[in-house]
Formats: sequence, structure tokens, C-alpha cells
Amino acid sequence: MTSSGTYAFAPSIGDLTLNAFARIGLRRPELQQQHFADAAMEANLLQVEFSNRGPNLWKTELYSVSLVQGTASYTLLPRFLAPMAVYMTTAPGGSGAPFDRVLGPLSTFEYAALPDKTVQAPPTSYWYERLETPVIWLWPVPDGSATYTLNFQMLSQPQDASIPSGVTPDVPYRWFDAFAAALAARLAAIYKPEMEVVRAAAAERAWQIAAKEDIEYVPMFLIPGTSGYFQ
Repeated sequence: MTSSGTYAFAPSIGDLTLNAFARIGLRRPELQQQHFADAAMEANLLQVEFSNRGPNLWKTELYSVSLVQGTASYTLLPRFLAPMAVYMTTAPGGSGAPFDRVLGPLSTFEYAALPDKTVQAPPTSYWYERLETPVIWLWPVPDGSATYTLNFQMLSQPQDASIPSGVTPDVPYRWFDAFAAALAARLAAIYKPEMEVVRAAAAERAWQIAAKEDIEYVPMFLIPGTSGYFQ
């Protein structure tokens, strides 16, 4: 047996849309402009669903910001959904070598409970305020004893789904089937309600398979917290 020798399978959103319609029994000659308009909206809503069910490891990016003495809050980009890791690079004055240190997260209540939110020192903790445009608040507030750079490994929203022009979905190879299956379930709710339950079950199965592989293969350690990191 001779295999193809290629690794080029990268269906466009249009291809996956046609496949999704086929899964609910709608063939290509039956499709009209309205079908594709509905599919485009459902494809984008599907990406919202995937983001909410995350974390989606393929949609992470490293973002850095230089800290300013006495400034506690920093506005991030609207596409950022949640931090996976926040760490600070400290460049000491003089000949000291820069070093990284992870910052601990604070809940809304914990940040509100801090008695002095303006005290200056090397930051040890952060509160991630999940606004439409997110804001991160540091505690203690950065001081002037060193140069600080805050680094975020952020979960980000997918790029918009668009059917024309052969645009590919903002998902990796291992998620193509889950994307098509979930899109078929959403389109069944509109065009084939009698198939919605079956397609939704198939979509959930495909999502579970993809999500099981969308992990980091690293050891897990459970360590009891005996004291507050940020105290």
C-alpha cells in the first residue's frame, strides 16, 4: 500500500459547512444563499461555544507589558479571554541578571479585601478583571527598585469564521471533525429539527474526543496550600 506522502488536509470553512449540511441530509444543489448566511452566523457562534468550553490550547499567545512605578492597573487587548499563566521578569539595577517569578491570582473578593491597594513593592499577585476589555490589577503596586515586565500566557478568541474566499477555520487539525459535527448540530436546529438530538449527541462525542487530546502532557502535582501566597 502506498500512502499519499502529504499532510495538506486543511478544509476551508466553506468545505466544513458543506459537510455539516450533508450530515443533516441537505445536498449541495439544495443549498441557497440563506443557508450559507445562517451557517456563517452559526460557525461564529460555535467558536464562542468552543471558547467558553475551553481552554483551547491552540489559541494561546504570549503578551508582555512594561510596568510603570505607581501604576496598579493595565488594560489588555479585547480578544483576550483569560490568563493561563502570569509571570513577571525582574531586571535588577546594576549587574544583576533578570529573573522570572510567577504571580498568584486574586479573586474579586480577595482584591477588595486588601487594606492598602496602593502600597509599592515588587508585585506578587494580580486580579484579572473580566470586562469586555479586560484589565489586570497588580498588588503590591510596582515600585522603582527594578525594571519589571509582566508576561501573560493568554487564552485568546478565535479569528472570525468566514465562508467565502476559502478561509480556513481558526482550529488545528485535531479539531476539524468536532467543528463540522457541532456546526451540523446547530444547522439541524434550524433546518432539520427532527435530527437535532442525534446530531447534538454526535457533536458532543466529537468534542469530547478532541478536548481529551487538547491537553499538555505534563505531570500533575496536588499540593495543599497552607498559607496565602500573596500575604
